[in-house]
Amino acid sequence: MRPLTPEAFCVATSVSRETMSRLELFADALIKWNRGVNLVSEASLADIWRRHFLDSAQLLALAPPTCQTWVDLGAGAGFPGLVLAIMGAPDVHLIESNQRKCEFLRATARQTATKVTIHCQRIEDMTKLNADVITARAIGPLAKLIDLANAFAKQDTLGLFIKGSKFGTELTALAKYPTIQLELVKSRSHASGVILRVKGFDNS
Repeated sequence: MRPLTPEAFCVATSVSRETMSRLELFADALIKWNRGVNLVSEASLADIWRRHFLDSAQLLALAPPTCQTWVDLGAGAGFPGLVLAIMGAPDVHLIESNQRKCEFLRATARQTATKVTIHCQRIEDMTKLNADVITARAIGPLAKLIDLANAFAKQDTLGLFIKGSKFGTELTALAKYPTIQLELVKSRSHASGVILRVKGFDNS
């Protein structure tokens, strides 16, 4: 499969020219910083617009437009949270414990003129945030994600968790969470990937 070009990403997501320019600044910063900070795998940069940007951008259409507060668990290099903020998701909170990654997030948010709140601390140590949408990518198995998300959930909170081809082995954990409702959405960026659309968190 040929790498996704910026032009093809723009067509696939229907972003404005201004938004695309800001995403391109993000991509340039990622490539530059990745030489000295382990942000993403070097191999993934060969298809950066599919592996990272489209992978993140596809979540925006899966959330109701009325959602006001987004919390990204383990934000890493800004995927998906910073991409979603650039694309217009409101009140985005990025939670990341790695200091160097937080430096990258702050610098890139400034460079792209993106309003986000960056929490440089462990997810488990966060004070209460009431999230309408909780996102995560590559921070652990489904059971761990649900446990972490419960701390930020309200009755109608939606979870959008990006998963790869081996997600099926994690579904057995759902037996521990009788209130969880799960929908599988086929990924637009990976042929064998899915988005787990999760409702019914235990916010007691």
